[in-house]
Amino acid sequence: MPDKLFDIREITAQSPEQADAPVRTHRRKTQCFELSTKYLYRRAFSEMSLLDACREFEFQNGHAYHFITGGDVDSLSYLKAILRQQPLTYCLFSTWCMAAEDILQFEEWLQEGRIEHLDAYVGEIFPNSYRIEYQLLKDVFARNRGGGRIAVFKNHSKIYAGIGPKFAFAVETSANINTNPRTENGCITIDLGLYQFYRDFFDGIKSFEHDQADIRTE
Repeated sequence: MPDKLFDIREITAQSPEQADAPVRTHRRKTQCFELSTKYLYRRAFSEMSLLDACREFEFQNGHAYHFITGGDVDSLSYLKAILRQQPLTYCLFSTWCMAAEDILQFEEWLQEGRIEHLDAYVGEIFPNSYRIEYQLLKDVFARNRGGGRIAVFKNHSKIYAGIGPKFAFAVETSANINTNPRTENGCITIDLGLYQFYRDFFDGIKSFEHDQADIRTE
């Protein structure tokens, strides 16, 4: 056992040259205007994987549905599963960061009337570290009537909460709204009280910046 621990420390230790080396980033440097074929195929595979796991059923009030996935289901697919059964009069999402094409997916749902009102809560790194995506999110909310507030704060939670004509819900996942190959957990709970719990909490958040809703006119 001591030899094993020594090996791990030796592998994870950084040399001074490694510590000073620039960190490579894969963050977007160009604006995104439409959903790519690659994105659509990946999302279709993600949704089918989730639907295969769920089989044919309707969400039942008071029930919680737990998932563990291996990179084949992304977080937005949980919300799509909800939207298959009902449109939403209100929805909020909370994420540390998110991808540009996922923002455009939200715009599509706003324009189709699948989501009537949408609020966004993002991490403190989002405006500066993900500048393209942050500007896109602001643009999407500004040009769509259903776009609500965008709040920036010390946030690392991954939540969807919403309500429609059939039921209220909350989705709790370990994944941000982006794509990665890691194992992630998720839970869909159909419950008005849990939806209201998250709604009340996020409504009380004070943003680091002016909320988007404060600077746009209806």
